[in-house]
Amino acid sequence: MGQFVRNTSLDELPQFWNVLRGDMSLVGPRPPIAYEFRAYDAWHRRRVLEIKPGITGLWQVKGRSRTRFDDMVRLDLQYARDWSIWLDLKILLQTPAAVILGEGAH
Repeated sequence: MGQFVRNTSLDELPQFWNVLRGDMSLVGPRPPIAYEFRAYDAWHRRRVLEIKPGITGLWQVKGRSRTRFDDMVRLDLQYARDWSIWLDLKILLQTPAAVILGEGAH
């Protein structure tokens, strides 16, 4: 059951509460856990300091767990640099397929 919940990203549903509260947006970099943030190099920290964290983002639709950490950070920084409403819409439209296919989810 747990693997099904993880593979289908149902465990992400509580994050919508954080979106409603204004702590997160629908699209943006995934927020790190505090101990992860403390271990970041300076350039890694930019991924969460430059833009509000989100539930989905470029990383989620372009590889998820198959992507190396530095590549995930680069995707998040690319998102922050290239942000537009159209990019958000594109990511939001690609997210269901990424979730349904479960590619790269662990």
